[in-house]
Parts: sequence; C-alpha cells; structure tokens
Amino acid sequence: MAHVPDIAAPALDIDKIRKDFPLLQEKVYGKPLVYLDNSATTQKPQVVLDTLERYYKHYNSNVHRGVHHLSQVASEEYEGARHIIAGFINAREHEEVIFTKGTTDSINLIANVFGRGVIQPGDEVIVSAMEHHSNIVPWQIMCEDRGAVLKVIPMDEHGELIMSEYIALLSDKTKIVSVTYVSNALGTVNPVREIIAQAHARNIPVMLDAAQAIQHMPLDVQELDVDFIAFSGHKLYGPTGIGILYGKRAWLDKLPPYQGGGDMIKTVTFAKTTYNDLPFKYEAGTPDISGAIALGAAVKYVQEIGLENIHAYEEQLVNYAVEQLSAIEGLRFIGLPRHRSGAISFLVDTIHPYDLGELLDKQGVAIRTGHHCAEPVMDFFCIPGTVRASFAMYTNKEDIDRLVVAINKAVGMLR
Repeated sequence: MAHVPDIAAPALDIDKIRKDFPLLQEKVYGKPLVYLDNSATTQKPQVVLDTLERYYKHYNSNVHRGVHHLSQVASEEYEGARHIIAGFINAREHEEVIFTKGTTDSINLIANVFGRGVIQPGDEVIVSAMEHHSNIVPWQIMCEDRGAVLKVIPMDEHGELIMSEYIALLSDKTKIVSVTYVSNALGTVNPVREIIAQAHARNIPVMLDAAQAIQHMPLDVQELDVDFIAFSGHKLYGPTGIGILYGKRAWLDKLPPYQGGGDMIKTVTFAKTTYNDLPFKYEAGTPDISGAIALGAAVKYVQEIGLENIHAYEEQLVNYAVEQLSAIEGLRFIGLPRHRSGAISFLVDTIHPYDLGELLDKQGVAIRTGHHCAEPVMDFFCIPGTVRASFAMYTNKEDIDRLVVAINKAVGMLR
C-alpha cells in the first residue's frame, strides 16, 4: 500500500474543533479519551449544549398552539431549524422536511404509509444485504402485513453491492427501493446515484438511509433526485431523539398520515377528520422541540466548518487508519470496499471482538464491538461480529496512533 502522508487539511483546525466538544476533554480510567464510536453517536459541540439549555431556561413552551410570547419564540426557533435543515440538504421546499425521532422512526413512517397507501399483495420491496436492522425489520413487518415480498440486493466478499443483481431484481412488481447510503457495519459507500437512476427508469421511488452519510459528505436531495431520505440528529453532532425524514412533496401529499393526534389535523369531528398540510400532516403531538432547535444549531455548526472540508479531511484520515491498522500482525479487515467512509471493521486472529473491545476500553479507547445491528452482514462473512472504529471531524491522527498501540498491547495479552 502506498504511503499516506500525514493528515494535513489546512481548511480544518482540528485542535480548535476539538476544544468545541467538552466530552473529548474527559478521561477514562485516568487516561485521555480516544473516542472512536462515532457511527453509534457523535459528541456534541458546546453550541448545541448551549442551545438546549437556552430553550429550557428562557423560552420553554409548546409550538404552533399559543399566542403568548414564549410560544411564539419557540415556534419561530422550531420552524427556523426546519429551514436550516432544508437548506442543508437542498430540499426544494422546507415543508418537505419532517421532524421525527430518528432514522428508525423515519423508515418506519415510510414503511407504514407505503403499506397502507401503495402496497398490494404480491408487490415487492427491495433492500440490500448490508442494511442496518432499522432498514430491514420495518419492511418485513409491512410485507408480512400486506402479503408483499422483500427482495435483497446481494453483496460480494469485498462488501460491495452486486449491481447487476440489483438491476435484475427490478420489475413491475417493485414498489420501492430502500437502501443505505453508507454501511454502518462496513463503511461501504454505495453507488446511490446509479441505484436511484435504475429505479427511476422504471418509475420506482427510492429511499436512502443516510444516517451514516449525512455527517461525512455533502448530500443534495435535488441533485440525487431521491424520493425520501432518513437521518438522525445524534450522528450529526445533535441531540438524541430527533431525526429527519425528507420526502418529495408529490409523495408526501399522496401518502396517508402515519399517526393521529394534535397538530396533524385541520378539523376533527366524530364523523370525519381533515388532515393538515405538510409538514404538520406527519408531526402528530408535541414534538421534540428542544431537539429540533438544537439539531438546527448542530447543522449550522457543520455548515460553518464546511462539509466539503470535513469530507476531504476524513478521507485522508480513513486512509491513514487503514494503513496503520494494516501493519498489525493478524488483523484482517471485514469488507474491503473501493470507497469507504466513516468506519473500519476488523478482527485480529481468533480473538473475540468483545474481548478486544474490553481491553481497548481499559486503555481509554472507545470503539464498538458486535454485529452493529447488521446481523445479515455478519452471517455473510461467517463471523460473530467485528471491532469497529468510526471517525468524525474531530478525530485526529493521534487517536489512530493510540488505537494501534492499544490493539497491539491488548493482542499481546490475549494471544
């Protein structure tokens, strides 16, 4: 493997960025924290923490319901966050941005309303072999309920989708394709533009699970021409419990509501309910107001740094990590995609990933072990799970170096 130069991205001041994240200053077992579990959740910058505190201390109130000052301020901030996020993904209209609990909630929403509004017995839904459980199980439930069939795009031993097989699966029975943009278990960046183009050639809508893409690379929904995307705030430096569903207006207007309750209605009588306009049609009940506003703050923070800059830096970082990890005796990568982002999965010799993870933790290195909510991926590779190191814009070269030192020390104890 060619030598990868030292990480040097003049557009990013990593030391300055790291100071914005209070938790990165913590120690674990008396050692400085090396946080490499970013695919599970990212840490939060001070501006996000301040935004949450400011909401609860200064204008805590429900939205869309009150004429008093606090409610007006909360509503303006909440809807302002929607506009920020719409701009971030380049939605045509801010009404196409729906606040949800997260990626899982967004996918469940679309699976549910497609099942009730579109799917007939014998219809087919396509997912891929590398999906997170949240992009498998909701479709399984819907297919079982509606008598539909779930089809799976296979992958090869490198952890890449077999596109010829995908094209062969598309048919007049296919009613939606739902695939991950970036694999949470392997780091594979899928060819989503080709996936979308092939589906649209047959007038089939496409949903992207962008939970592992939105924080690593620019995502323009109009340029992609994607019908739906889902992502979570907590993987984008925002709070837990808040997420986004983007959908083209033509689809969201046509599909039925997901849940009933306050705010998603225009009028209610016991005889008939008239549903609200977008985006409120899909936002029943009191939303996570503080979470939405804080997600807007997180997105503004990312925009100020620049996703293009983050992407370029992280590409170098991942290449450096692959090079350094390759030098560890007995380490083998699980998945060798040509284009990888955000995460690297591996095993060392016959050491169980949990044992390795425990010893890394004692050295202050936080990684993830297990099947990563992607059991079919592990079954494909005939392994119980992997060790996964995942990165963010605040990850630095020293984090990678400490990971390598910690692995070598742990392996020396376990061999």
